[in-house]
Amino acid sequence: MRCLTPSLLRRFWGLLPQYVPAGPSPSPVIGPKQSSLRQSCSTRPGPVTAPAVARYWQEVFEKNGIPEARESSEYIVSFVLGAKTFQSLDSEKLHTPITAMQQEQIQQLCCKRLERMPVQYVLGEWDFQDLTLKMRPPVFIPRPETESRVIAVDKEEAAVDLTRENVHRLQLQDRIHILHHNVSYGSAKQLLPWGPMDFIVSNPPYVFHEDMASLDAEIIRYEDLDALDGGDDGMKVIKTILTLAPSLLKDSGSVFLEVDPRHPDMVEDWLRAHPDLLLTLHAIHKDFCGKPRFLHIQKQSR
Repeated sequence: MRCLTPSLLRRFWGLLPQYVPAGPSPSPVIGPKQSSLRQSCSTRPGPVTAPAVARYWQEVFEKNGIPEARESSEYIVSFVLGAKTFQSLDSEKLHTPITAMQQEQIQQLCCKRLERMPVQYVLGEWDFQDLTLKMRPPVFIPRPETESRVIAVDKEEAAVDLTRENVHRLQLQDRIHILHHNVSYGSAKQLLPWGPMDFIVSNPPYVFHEDMASLDAEIIRYEDLDALDGGDDGMKVIKTILTLAPSLLKDSGSVFLEVDPRHPDMVEDWLRAHPDLLLTLHAIHKDFCGKPRFLHIQKQSR
């Protein structure tokens, strides 16, 4: 990290907290004065920009042993300026001097972080997947390791390549593992190392073979017909997935399937004829047109 210049340190000196870390023999580690943390956190510097304030608080956090010093500083500054991340701040917010009120907010939040309050609690909210959740102690904080790890499987190389491209573009390499694999009754060997799984989500080929010729021209000309043709009853791949599911799922795990509107009753009858799978049709959900198109199938607990 680039060191602060003496002039910048002097400019920020009024911000610099006197912080005492937790421990059996605490002692001040920053600043020439022995004032309390509350007193030192109540002062404000002159006009400064967001990058300068973020660098300053990063320095303070690092000197006090605060984990993820840069991230904590940037999250707090961007939060006060109305952005999710520091990288999403526009040029105007990056170069316009921070107001006195904003400086005070940043100081108050940073002083909470100096008390080792997690940044999620400091901000009072945190993004989890596509949701922004309110946060306050002692409610558990959602962290990346608690989000879903996804195993994406497809037999078509084009689909695998495009998925891989999207994963890299969205920087999800640590959360999504892509398998180029044709799901069959013998797939358990390839998939078991990734289990046990919480749920399986699939949009399998489910079009009845006799209906393939009546599909729209846009579909027939441009889309992968093998990804649509579900065999005579539209359930060829559906049956394969349901046969594999018990060995891949955790107890009470679920399978979510998109199907043809004729399939809910057919799937329920098929599951009743295969009680050894320990799967039950838990719910049927309708699409926007009111047709039963989505199945929630659950594995019974042993």
